[in-house]
Amino acid sequence: MPSSILKQQWLGQQNDYLVDAGHGHFLHPDVNDAVKAMQQKAHCDGIDLQIVSSYRSFDRQLAIFNRKWRGEAVLRDAQGNELIISELSDTQKLQAILTWSALPGASRHHWGTDLDVYDRTSVYQWSGSFELVEQEYLSEGPCYALACWLEDNMNEFGFYRPFEKNVGGVAREPWHISYKSVASNFELARSENALADALTQSEILGKDIILGQLPSLYEQYVLNKGES
Repeated sequence: MPSSILKQQWLGQQNDYLVDAGHGHFLHPDVNDAVKAMQQKAHCDGIDLQIVSSYRSFDRQLAIFNRKWRGEAVLRDAQGNELIISELSDTQKLQAILTWSALPGASRHHWGTDLDVYDRTSVYQWSGSFELVEQEYLSEGPCYALACWLEDNMNEFGFYRPFEKNVGGVAREPWHISYKSVASNFELARSENALADALTQSEILGKDIILGQLPSLYEQYVLNKGES
């Protein structure tokens, strides 16, 4: 990984530094080593820690965002309750999307430092439909043991939860972990102006309303500082 992070890298437009983590997942090489070590420890403790999602490109994040904007995927509030899209204004719809899914160019998944994890064996044995929502990581959910294990062990391997609490921006995501030492460099490389340029040149739906509100959206959802 070069000492200076290129704009295209944190925007998810260039990923030639990533390594194959298996099963279609790609990670920063330092993160891949840490994940494998953590998986081994979890396995010894009876936890089948596996990756749900790792690196996502700008184009992949764009497809996710546009699908939600068109109403082709469920939108939820910060508590995980399903919303009726037809009852939302465009601003409300945008806020609902960003509560759970980042703008393309603004996702931590662009960096190869962040990943979503689950307990594969427990989910396969579970009778419910797995949707990656908070209830699945609480006391009655199939990933509760994993959530507790992460709380006790992830710091040992260099990971933390960037969305551990809902501060009025991104919803709480107990499954999302980040390799802090590398991710912090990407955080410093981000730029609102560069994100605006990338979105302007993209085919994102709702572009006018996004660009019109971008300064506040950047603070609330990209930097995850919540509502000012």
